[in-house]
Amino acid sequence: MKTEKEKMMAGEPYDAHGKELIEVRTRVKRILHKLNVTEYYTDKFQETINELCPNSAKNIHLEPPFHCDYGENIYAAENVFVNFGAVILDGAKVTIGKGTLLAPGVHIYTSRHPLGIKERRLWEDCKPVNIGEECWIGGHATICPGVNIGDRAVIGAGAVVTKDIPADTLAVGNPAKVVKKLN
Repeated sequence: MKTEKEKMMAGEPYDAHGKELIEVRTRVKRILHKLNVTEYYTDKFQETINELCPNSAKNIHLEPPFHCDYGENIYAAENVFVNFGAVILDGAKVTIGKGTLLAPGVHIYTSRHPLGIKERRLWEDCKPVNIGEECWIGGHATICPGVNIGDRAVIGAGAVVTKDIPADTLAVGNPAKVVKKLN
């Protein structure tokens, strides 16, 4: 029988309020406190980032305040920069390609909740998000569960990305639509 965490990682319905997941999120909140409050201006800042995101490149930069659910499901490549106010709900894998930049206030969600109230009280599920290499995600953009963004794509400020965005394109609006081919 699968644990709730195993169900979550498999994209299956799971109970986010089970003891195991609450314990993991509590541990992560302690690390986030170090990142956002006590270690920001110290020589332990990068070490704290690497503790929070052990599956990311060692030079990932997270500008505080930063928030996530698990950290271990964030797979950021080399030279990824995440500006302040970012939120990554990483119940599923979030992949961010090398050299990608996230502007202030970007939110990336993997969690989905049922529309029906009875089901919503019992479970949620997660779908992975993949952001390609050398992308620019504009301020306060929202990336929804299951979205794939191609290499070198630019997402305009305030966009709500609900569907895949091809490489080398500019997407803007709510919902985000491709308005221009780049490069």
